[in-house]
Amino acid sequence: MQNDKIVVGLDIGTTKICVMVGRKNEYGKLDVLGMGKSVSDGVVKGKVINIEKTIVAIKKAVEEAEEISGIDIKVVNVGIAGQHIRSSIHRGSITRQDRDEEITVEDVNRLTNDMHRMVIPAGNQIIHVMPQVYTVDYDDGIKDPVGMTGVRLEADFHVITADINSINNIQKCVKRAGLDIENMILEPLASSLAVLSDEEKEAGVCLIDIGGGTTDIAIFHENIIRHTGVIPFGGNIITSDIKEGCMVMQQQAELLKTKFGKAIALEANENEIVSIPGLRNRPPKEISVKNLAHIVEARMEEIIDLAHAEILNSGYDGKLAGGIVITGGGSQLHSVRQLVEYQSGMDARIGYPNEHLGKSKLEQVKSPMFATAVGLVLVGYRSLDERENRYQEVKAKNQNVFNNERQKPGKREGDFFSKIINKTKSLLIDDFDDNDDF
Repeated sequence: MQNDKIVVGLDIGTTKICVMVGRKNEYGKLDVLGMGKSVSDGVVKGKVINIEKTIVAIKKAVEEAEEISGIDIKVVNVGIAGQHIRSSIHRGSITRQDRDEEITVEDVNRLTNDMHRMVIPAGNQIIHVMPQVYTVDYDDGIKDPVGMTGVRLEADFHVITADINSINNIQKCVKRAGLDIENMILEPLASSLAVLSDEEKEAGVCLIDIGGGTTDIAIFHENIIRHTGVIPFGGNIITSDIKEGCMVMQQQAELLKTKFGKAIALEANENEIVSIPGLRNRPPKEISVKNLAHIVEARMEEIIDLAHAEILNSGYDGKLAGGIVITGGGSQLHSVRQLVEYQSGMDARIGYPNEHLGKSKLEQVKSPMFATAVGLVLVGYRSLDERENRYQEVKAKNQNVFNNERQKPGKREGDFFSKIINKTKSLLIDDFDDNDDF
């Protein structure tokens, strides 16, 4: 039944708004049925600053996705990002009644739900509560307590909050575009579903998602989310630097970045010149590719240094055997992987969402630029925490067993009383027959 489920992801980014429609095939891979995108004019650094422009952009992307997929889109999984995102570690606990009874999924869920009622700074709202490690009767370091016995159940939680006004603005835009929100997910967590393997999460890995307005960080270790962060710089700041440094138009600066930009200036040819059209009645402007590379390298070094500082502050420096995975539109810059390795001293690779994708007529969905959109669709089939996936499977299995037991032709309460009545009838008939003999 889950294979028939259609899931739609809505990525409201600083550069683009993307709508992706997907369905799982018989091999468990994601088939992208359609995708629509539009220019994001009303969003700056992940924050909606113009409601009307954002609504128009969402509607345009939805219409394009509907036309390609042939599906009427009503419900979406929405990504959220921006400088207003905050993460912190908090500890929660519950006391169980019976020491000898096993800890159940319900106990774990009760502990997690209690964290949603914790006091947070005014103007913020909790969007994710993610357990890290549990403690059962002071026995700590437990990844999954279900099935153990104990009275006191405690856990450290990674709590992610967002500005309530930003959340309300996103909800308002989506609703006024004629859509309902099924889930609201932090974008780097969605991207992690699309580009990180379970082995990398187990070994320890840092995801760097370089978007247009921000760069998002997510650190995993032992298959558990350990740290998230947001850097207020992305690909757009590089474009702005090129615009100012080369004295060109914004659109020309973006083209220069994507077509000729290099993250390592040493790889640029000093004699290579790019000629771009001048303004009205002015001669063409010549741009040195070497100078362009110096501008790109300086800003990329700053972004990578800030990302590396997040790793150091998380306390997991030296524990990430999986290294760094770079994704997002900014990861497509020439030589960015080599610069990340040089600056951080860690292994790195570019994160493509290919692993979870089936055959698709839309080849562009395999680009790192659409990793978040793919992840938002995958959220409809998988949980952000692998333990939650297992709990759902157990719950479904128990429900099936319960349903099968109810359908079995066994002894029912009605059958028991029917047998008593029939037995009584037979005794009365026997007595009546005996009286006839007299």
